[in-house]
Amino acid sequence: MQSVLGPGHLVSGRYRLLDQIGRGAMGIVWRSRDELLDREVAVKQIVLQPMASAADAEASYARTLREARTAARLSHPGVVTVFDVVEEDSTPWIVMELIRARPLDQVIAEDGPLPPAHAAQLGLGLLDALATAHGAGVLHRDVKPSNVLISGDGKAVLTDFGIATIQGDPGFTQAGMVVGTPGFAPPERVRGDPATPASDLWSLGATLYAAVEGRGPFDRAGGSAAIIASVATEPAPRAPSAGPLGPVIEMLLRADPARRPDAVTTARMLIAAESAANSTYSVAGLPPSSTAAAAGGPESWPEPGAQTPDVTTATQIVMIPQTAEAGAGVGVTGAGAG
Repeated sequence: MQSVLGPGHLVSGRYRLLDQIGRGAMGIVWRSRDELLDREVAVKQIVLQPMASAADAEASYARTLREARTAARLSHPGVVTVFDVVEEDSTPWIVMELIRARPLDQVIAEDGPLPPAHAAQLGLGLLDALATAHGAGVLHRDVKPSNVLISGDGKAVLTDFGIATIQGDPGFTQAGMVVGTPGFAPPERVRGDPATPASDLWSLGATLYAAVEGRGPFDRAGGSAAIIASVATEPAPRAPSAGPLGPVIEMLLRADPARRPDAVTTARMLIAAESAANSTYSVAGLPPSSTAAAAGGPESWPEPGAQTPDVTTATQIVMIPQTAEAGAGVGVTGAGAG
């Protein structure tokens, strides 16, 4: 059984926990102080569910080491840097760069959807980080707003490589199981096909859609099962508030991976979209930051009491029956890290 830890606890004789800065289904992130190097760091504590079995604990341990090992392969300003992995109370802890930032989903909830120009700029940063990861043989597999940190200067940093895969490294997901976030996992993953770089680009498109619309492209009533089925069987909707960014999102969200633009083409399109969006705002006499309301701000949100779509942001383990048609019989069997 895991010990209950709090501020002041010293992890592995070196990292002093200060306060919680994030919490998900399977982990807590602490602002901490590295007492050896006298600097602040972020320390991720893996939290097991109360009824977790020994097999669950072993899988969680393997997942944590995979996350650290995967992120440690990458050196990019748009990827959180991993400094260390230590063990405390028979549990691995990941020591990471502390980034003073808010997750994109929190930014959207608190400030409203982003103007298209800002979203395109964030997209370019995330695309560059993904291209670096793909060049190192790493697929993220869980790109979504809650895994994108927005720093005070507006830069995007990609985090949580917990379900990433490395080429040549055997995966840990059982046959017939898919790990991902409903609404942000692409159609081929929902159907049980292997992830490719194009899969991460689809998830980038879904994230950009959420950035400008304030909701995911497949958010709807009915919970995770309904969202997963719609991803598998329905074309992605257009983003009405995306402006010049709309065609980029539409192409990234194509159901057929072979028809999606590659990273180089996507970069060119994002640059053009950002330029066009900035020109539009300049002609209108409005700075990009003042267009949040026009890009799906509070005026366009549902009236109080109206039925709102379900929004699923936690990483989940999804069972794909081997004999099922695409989108048929899809069920959610459990939740992973947030």
